[in-house]
Amino acid sequence: MVLFSVTGITLNHADAIGATPTISDVELALPPALRDELENRESGPLPAPLRAWLKRESGLAVDQRPAEWSDSEVYLALPRPGGDAWLAIDRADGTVLAEDTDRGWVALFNDLHKGRHAGPVWRWFIDIFAVATLVFAATGLVLMALHAKRRPATWPVTALGLILPWLLIAFFVH
Repeated sequence: MVLFSVTGITLNHADAIGATPTISDVELALPPALRDELENRESGPLPAPLRAWLKRESGLAVDQRPAEWSDSEVYLALPRPGGDAWLAIDRADGTVLAEDTDRGWVALFNDLHKGRHAGPVWRWFIDIFAVATLVFAATGLVLMALHAKRRPATWPVTALGLILPWLLIAFFVH
């Protein structure tokens, strides 16, 4: 809950948080054997030997996501929380151009808060966490109702907590 609260604040004040992305450019030449791997392909992920070579030579972790294949080029977008990368392979001469952008830890946590480019496991985690938070809030409301007789301010404060956000939306959100 603390992480989601803090990232809620950093998302709300993103313009006030200075960040300078780190961009790494790579230019490589594919070995002939790997160029041959691309010759008869028109769709799907990059071949496993090419993915391993790219990891070793450029540091880019290329998974099995489908690439965009054309007659002249193979393009692969590699978005991730807190950054992104891309690579393009010229099919004629085997030139590999790649760029990796790291936007820093605040962007990483903000993207995790939103589930942006974090994959299905993280999406499931934040969905389960959201349901658990709703259960936590509902059980808190039940406990509050059980003890409300001894605390006369319970229902007025609860009503204010429900009404105030709607008033703010109605009058200040355009």
